[in-house]
Amino acid sequence: MTNENKTTLRRWFAAGWLAAAISCLAVADSRCQQFPVGGSATDFSAVQYFEAPHPLQIKSRLSGAQAQPLPGGLLLIKQIKLETFETNGSPQLIANAPECIYNPSTGVANSPGEVHMRTGSGQLRMDGQGFLWQERESFLTISNRIQTILERTPIKAR
Repeated sequence: MTNENKTTLRRWFAAGWLAAAISCLAVADSRCQQFPVGGSATDFSAVQYFEAPHPLQIKSRLSGAQAQPLPGGLLLIKQIKLETFETNGSPQLIANAPECIYNPSTGVANSPGEVHMRTGSGQLRMDGQGFLWQERESFLTISNRIQTILERTPIKAR
């Protein structure tokens, strides 16, 4: 193999590693979403995964119809849907709200507006005014005017 062929091979090898590294970085920070300059993005989603032994299973997802960048790296998310999941993939909690402010670097979302929450089984529903979502702890706080509805399951006859 000539020196010129070796140099070409090294360049292709280096380009392949560079492309792989860029792909890994893009996948590693799945919360980041590119925004047009001075604009907004549609179909926003921020996903958190379980740690081992379930690293491919979604733990929580905050999604919205639209996201607008705000000063300080914050996002205004419209028509939000917050979902948490069990390690087997079944829904644990689903919450909806007209909008919220989301900090992608801390994983915290909040809103003084209305929020509607239900468990995955549908047996517990809560409506309220104002919420705080802490993604890392998978913790949702509904703060004011809370109305709770608990659906009883009928007891099966033996």
